[in-house]
Amino acid sequence: MGKPHKALAAFLSLCLFGFAFEAAAATPPAKPAGPTAFKPMVVDIQELIQKSKAAQMVRRQLEAKRAEYTKEIAAGEEKLKKEKELLQRQQATLSPAALNQRERKFQKELTEFKQNYKGKVGALQASSSEAFTKIQRTILQIIANFAKQRKATMVFPRTDLLLFDKSFDATDAVLKELDKELPALKVSFVKPQAERAAATAPAHGAPAHPAPAARHK
Repeated sequence: MGKPHKALAAFLSLCLFGFAFEAAAATPPAKPAGPTAFKPMVVDIQELIQKSKAAQMVRRQLEAKRAEYTKEIAAGEEKLKKEKELLQRQQATLSPAALNQRERKFQKELTEFKQNYKGKVGALQASSSEAFTKIQRTILQIIANFAKQRKATMVFPRTDLLLFDKSFDATDAVLKELDKELPALKVSFVKPQAERAAATAPAHGAPAHPAPAARHK
């Protein structure tokens, strides 16, 4: 989960720069008496993603689902391995027609296994993205509120700064508010494509209907 979290932190950093430009644009022109005071605010996005209660809860759920999928995939691999070994042993005893039929059946099962694996990976990635997007939106809103309260003219991601006055760092305050506003987050897991197709397959002779985006807990 390290790379997705770093990518999310990088995206939020870009959002912070965008917010800073918007804040600067929204600031009224300086009075003739003097220029507007420069007042920055600093936030560590990576720390928020790592330490927030919601993010930690999401990671635990994703790891549990990944372990579940890994177990299912391992069982499927073992089943295919045994079927392949049986097919190799029966090559000398089966007729060409029967052997061809068994080989086609095995290839069909292998294709379905690969599709199932790909579907599980895609579903897990989609579930993770949706959950962390919710956290991301909350983080940005809290940062915007703090910047307004502190009358900050610019907001910077802490990882991009070498030196700064620690009094500008609002990370701890943002984290505290984040845990207050979003103390928990239950992942709405997306069903793998193969499971959605099986669940929505029409009965024999029944008309097909478009399948809605399916989820399961």
